[in-house]
This record gives sequence, structure tokens and C-alpha cells, in this order.
Amino acid sequence: MTLRATPQIGHSACPHDCPSTCALDVEILDSHTIGRIRGAKDNSYTAGVICAKVARYAERVHHPHRLLKPLIRKGAKGGGEWQEISWADALDLTAEKFLKAEETYGSETVWPYYYAGTMGLAQRDSINRLRYAKKYSNMFSSFCTNLAWTGYMAGTGALRGPDPREIAKSDCVVIWGTNAAATQVNVMTHAARARKERGAKIVAIDVYETATVRQADIGIVLKPGTDGAFACAVMHVLFRDGLADWDYLNRYTDAPKELEQHLQNRTPQWAEAITGVCVEDIEAFARLVGTTKRTYFRLGYGFSRQRNGAVNMHAASCIAAVTGAWALEGGGAFHSNSGIFGMDKSEIEGSAFADPSIRALDQSKIGRVLTGDSEALYGGVPVTAMLIQNTNPANVAPEQRLVHQGFMRDDLFTVVHEQFMTDTAKMADLVLPATMFLEHDDIYRGGGQQHVLLGAKLIEAAGEARENLYVLNELANRLGVGHMAGFNLSARQLVDNLLTKSNMPDFETMRQQRWLDKQPDFETSHYLNGFAWPDGKFRFRVDWQKQTSPDRPPQAMGLQGPFADMPEFPDYWEVNEQADPQHPFKLTTSPAHNFLNSSFSETPTSLAKEVRPQLLIRDDDAAELGLADGARVEIGNERGALVLHVKIQLAGGAKKLRRGVVVSEGLFPNSSFEGGEGINILTGADAAAPHGGTAFHDIKVWIRPCEDQAAQAA
Repeated sequence: MTLRATPQIGHSACPHDCPSTCALDVEILDSHTIGRIRGAKDNSYTAGVICAKVARYAERVHHPHRLLKPLIRKGAKGGGEWQEISWADALDLTAEKFLKAEETYGSETVWPYYYAGTMGLAQRDSINRLRYAKKYSNMFSSFCTNLAWTGYMAGTGALRGPDPREIAKSDCVVIWGTNAAATQVNVMTHAARARKERGAKIVAIDVYETATVRQADIGIVLKPGTDGAFACAVMHVLFRDGLADWDYLNRYTDAPKELEQHLQNRTPQWAEAITGVCVEDIEAFARLVGTTKRTYFRLGYGFSRQRNGAVNMHAASCIAAVTGAWALEGGGAFHSNSGIFGMDKSEIEGSAFADPSIRALDQSKIGRVLTGDSEALYGGVPVTAMLIQNTNPANVAPEQRLVHQGFMRDDLFTVVHEQFMTDTAKMADLVLPATMFLEHDDIYRGGGQQHVLLGAKLIEAAGEARENLYVLNELANRLGVGHMAGFNLSARQLVDNLLTKSNMPDFETMRQQRWLDKQPDFETSHYLNGFAWPDGKFRFRVDWQKQTSPDRPPQAMGLQGPFADMPEFPDYWEVNEQADPQHPFKLTTSPAHNFLNSSFSETPTSLAKEVRPQLLIRDDDAAELGLADGARVEIGNERGALVLHVKIQLAGGAKKLRRGVVVSEGLFPNSSFEGGEGINILTGADAAAPHGGTAFHDIKVWIRPCEDQAAQAA
């Protein structure tokens, strides 16, 4: 192997589940080898900056433990014994098992299961074409966006907002419910520019002192799930002190007088008791955003992952309407641009084959589905065969003990197409090696920005790794549907067809220009021509049962959670798990700086930097429990229990944890924990209102010193 003296630079896009979707410049050392990855300087959103974990992506591509050959299980499930098998034999066996399962129970017994391990439209979404063609069970996606998108669209009616690059033109940037310094570095790039060039204030709102809170000028730390109360108190002050923009309110909003009346008793004193934020800090924040017209609210996903998450998101988005910030460049409330792209995925997904009579199973309830819960199965047949791509449910799904129990069933045949031996792959019957994003063609779009980006193949696949499309096309041929439209096309053909149908440049043109800017014009982005409702008004008053959203569950599933009890106006909706004498702490499972969901948890540098699973706890809470820094504690609830090491946080200062709140940053592999069970054994899968979604950060727990340490302390 001869490395180039001067690396060739290839161009791609980050495929991971992050709103930034960074444009990348990749050092290509030879046909199989990459070096450093950098952010594209000439992309106006990426602006040359990417996260450290993607910069060192060579660690993933060339990892010594990467899966390179198909493997078949030997011995008991989860026993760790494997032997190599040819691709042809593996695919033949998969087709045989799927067809046999269909003969026994019908087509709905097969459940193709996927998520966002790659965000590439061709490689990620083509699994649905096989699903629809074969009438396999549908999957209702409920992991990530349901609560946030529903809450944001409750006000705007559309999933778009002010150009994210306008952050750099703001006088105040409010980063709410996202640790952008760790998970969306480009947000910080543009915010730092606003601070440097305009003297802008950066405010970070979160539930503990994240890296973003530390970098902000003002940090506001709430109790988890109380964002709605904080937002209501802020709007109370805006109305009370004459800081509401009544010209804007009368022109662009639906019920400003009614909102003002509704907020009469949502005072800072009321909110202090709920949020833990003192009256003075609530008042100061309200004055800041009320007197700084050009305020940009960058609303993240994290604070929506509560049972009241949709209501919280809507309440936070309302502040910009009360101040009229929407009217100015560098002002308004942004959550996602996912609604701007207009990309026709019908061929990729095979939507023409979809049958609405086929049941949909909730992605988050995989544990209940696989353990035969009749309600989760909608009274239908059991799932006895699965194809899993782009996700690791044994680690990331809630109610992990049920998930593990389900995968261990002898009558369940599971095929996992993966890059590493993940927790899910360990419990499979067949494991197939998957390509990484630089080894196949695909197209990407950025929800946190505005670009469509091409990711052309740059290097050859390692070992016998094969792209998702290869697996799907080969299975389609063996299962008798390979002749149907869309199958046996290459990724390049599918991308080319998508671009043509979407009135965008073709594959080769995109290869030359690298990306396409789809940001709507200023008036559309800021809703100056009206919000996306028939009357053109931003909605303070919400009919949640009629609320539209891209994540609305299929009609047969109906609305989810206690939707009938949702408040009509912005409010603190007290529907979350509440700490009680048996479970006196609230736990949030926040992202780790060096992982992205369960990705990167296998790379040496990320593992070395994150060290081990830990529990962040205040020093006064730790003292009451008799805990020293580094102590082992058992943490649990009715769903399970596990052991973590304590990392004590000093209680002083407004940026620290609130009493009774603990944080575990992850996601570490299950094997990183004593006993081999991960943090999501503590997470519930009950659906949040109104459109489902998992309350990953809404968990009540008890904490106990481990017996050996309790004995030592005594």
C-alpha cells in the first residue's frame, strides 16, 4: 500500500444524527484509507468547524474491531460465539427464515427496524421500500422528533424558521435545551461571531452546567421538565412591564389578549417554586429579551424529551412572538428547517406499495412488542423475524430489560446489519458487515441548517462490508419483489432520480457544487407573509387533538398519551414523572461530549475522554447520602437498577444542578456498566402526548450507596 505524499481532498457530508449535517473535506491517503476530516470552510453554515469526534473519523473507518465479514451465531443467543458465513448463504438464510415466518403468521410477523445511524436518504430510507413491497409491519418512528416538532409547529404551522446563519447577526442568542458546544458546534460558531462582532449576549438554558452553559454569558439552570413554567413567567413579565410588541401581536398572532389574561398569575414567584430559578433571574432574562429586539431563540430537542415536552416547546417558541423578534434579521425562534427541502423520496421508500391496512408498531415500544404485549402488537401476530439497520435498540431503546428479554426469544430470528458488534448485534442470529458513509453514495439534508449535501463514495469498502442498498436489493430478489420499481437500482441512480423529481441539480452537478442552499427567502423564513395557518396567525391557543405534524401517528394508532388533558395556552403541564418519597431524585440522561447516541462509543479517543458511566450529583445531595466523589451507587426505579460512579458537583452558583436532580451523560455500551445493563433500563416507553415520543429525560429514581461502601462508611 502506497500513501500519497500529498493527500487528495474529497468532499462529503456528516451522516450522523445531528442537526448540523456538516459539509466535510476529507483527506484521502489511498483508495482504502483516510486521514483527517475538516469542516468545509466555504460552506456558509459549517464555516470550517466540525466536532472533534468526526474530525478523527479515521478511528472509526480503520478500527481494528470493525465488522468485516458476515457472521452466524453458534450456541446460545448472546453467548458471543460466531462463525463466518458467506454473503450468499447469509442472504439465502435470511430470505428462508422470513418466508417461513410469513407462512406461519402472515407478512406482519416480519418487522424491518431502523433509525438514524445514517441520515443518508437512500441508504437509510430504502428499508421502507422492502417493507411496503412485502407488507411487513410498519414502524412508527417515536425516538427523537415527535415532541419537539409537534410543539414548534403548534405555533408556526410549519417546520422552518429564521436562517440559522442569522445567529451571527443577533444581539442576543438564547440556546435553549441543547448542549450545542458538544452536539451542534456550528451553533456556537455563529453565536461566538455575534458576540465578537456585535457584542451579543449568549444565554444558555439547560438542566445542568453543560459545556454550553459554561461558555455562555448567562446560564440558566432549570429543574427538568419545567421549561413551560419558565417561559410563561417570562411572558408574564413582558406583558406586565410593557415589553410586549402589541403592533406585532395584533397583526401576527391569534389570541394575544387572551394569552395576557391567561398569564396573569404565572408570575416569577410562581415559576421560582416550580423551576428552581430565582425571581431575580427570571426578571432579568425577561428584561434582556424584551429590550433586545434582535434576539434569536435556538430551541433544541433536549428539553422536549419530557412527557410535557410538546407543551414546553410551544411555550418557549411563544416568547419571540410576544416580543416581535420574528420581524427582524437575527431574531425569531428556530428549531428545525426539516420542512423546507421538498425532496421526493417516493421511489426510495416505495410509497406506492404502502398499504394503510398494515399495522404500525411503535419503535420505542420494541421491548413490549418483542415480549408479546398485546396492546403494543395492536392485537396482531407476534414479531418473529427482524432486519435491523442503522440503530442499536438493545442500547438506545427504553425499557431495556424488556428489549433484552425479547431479543433472547428462541423463536425470534434477527438479522443485524452493522459496523461494529453493538449490544444489539450481540443478540442477533446473523450479523452482516456494513459500509461507512465514505464507502457508498448518498444524499443528505440538514435540519439544523438549510443545505442539501451530496456524499459521494470516496474510498473502497473495508473487508466484505456492504452498503444498506446491497442487502435490501439482494433480499428483495430472494423474496420475490426484486422486479418492483426502485429495487436493483444503485444508490447513485436513486439519488439522481430523487434530485430530478425534486427539481434539483443531478448527481454529477451536485458532485461539482457539493451542496445546494434551500433556505427560503427572508419573508418566508420569518413568516412575514403570515404563519402557516389559514388565518396566517401564530397560534398561542392550540387544539392539540387537531394539531398537525410530520410525526403524527398513523390514523389506526390514534393520538397518544393523555392528549385530552393538554393545556390550551402555554403553561406548566404537570404530567411528568414526579419525585416522591420512594424515588426522591429526577434523572436526565444527557448526551456525552464524545459520543453521538451509541456511535463513537467504540473509538479509542472517545472512550478515553469519557472514561466510564458516571452520575453527576450536587454536593449537598451527596452529603445527605453519605457519598464521596467516585463512590459507587445503585440507582433505580420500578423498571430496573444499575451501578454508577458518583461525580460530585459543587452546589454554589446558579449554573449548577438543582436539588434532587442528577445527570448521567451517555450513551455508554451496556458492557461498560456493572452487570451489563445500560442506562435505558430506567427509561419508560409510555407514549407522550399528543403524537407519541419517548420521554428519555423524564425519569424518577432512588439512589443508594452500594452495600460494600455503606458498610465501610459505617
